[in-house]
Amino acid sequence: MAKEYKRTDRVADHLQRELASLLQFEVRDPRIGMVSITDVEVSRDLSYAKVYCTVLGKEDAGQAAESMQALNNAAGFMRSRMSRDSSMRMVPQLRFYFDTSVGRGAYLEELIERAVASDDDRAEQ
Repeated sequence: MAKEYKRTDRVADHLQRELASLLQFEVRDPRIGMVSITDVEVSRDLSYAKVYCTVLGKEDAGQAAESMQALNNAAGFMRSRMSRDSSMRMVPQLRFYFDTSVGRGAYLEELIERAVASDDDRAEQ
């Protein structure tokens, strides 16, 4: 039997695609920089959406604070643009957060590579 695809998941996927398009073509704030939307979580009542994103060249939330502030300031613009262009009855309020999982993944990958390299060095001895 196929797994159920919840409405909140469908809305989250739709929001992720629309926000990526808006950031690429509509939003002109230079403080934002190169942003990638990594995930969207929508509340069960579809009134709020947590948008997780990364910024090219920023490793942690401290470095990306200006970009996150600019994104949160532009959230009203993006919400109104999506409500005008989409068939959704209600567009959730958007809150942008820096996604730390990408940096954490890179750090773990580096640790694994170092462990493998040290194992190879021991095997050669």
